[in-house]
Amino acid sequence: MFYSAYHSIDVVNGEGTRCTLFVSGCNHACKGCYNQSTWRVDAGYQFTQQLEDKIIADLNDTRIRRRGLSLSGGDPLHPANVSAVLQLIHRVKKECIGKDIWLWTGYQMDELSVEQAAIVALVDVLIDGKFEQALADPSLKWRGSANQIIHTFPKSSASH
Repeated sequence: MFYSAYHSIDVVNGEGTRCTLFVSGCNHACKGCYNQSTWRVDAGYQFTQQLEDKIIADLNDTRIRRRGLSLSGGDPLHPANVSAVLQLIHRVKKECIGKDIWLWTGYQMDELSVEQAAIVALVDVLIDGKFEQALADPSLKWRGSANQIIHTFPKSSASH
């Protein structure tokens, strides 16, 4: 997997202070996308074990408390990203107790593959749907256009 940016401290992409990873690779090619540089699956930098370890360490840093991890892009559910994203989410759930995971995707819930659905089953908040320029609204919270849906999945405390 490749990524375009990692922010160890982010207050824009989800509730609270977060770590945010922008992965590369997107098949949706939404007109008006603000992140077109992430469309190619090989754009940016190779996602490494060192960066994965840094994300886990940042999430567990007690000096700057983060509420969780945000995954955006590109598209974290792009087929080229599914394996690495699933591995990262498993580590966060296992090693970063109490942290939530937010994920943005152009796919809709009813069109997910089995592998993509396995990822969605582990996240706390999913924002799905392609960006639609005609429905763009800068006043919307956590999404760019009115067709995108925010799904919140309550997790029991025993789900980690």
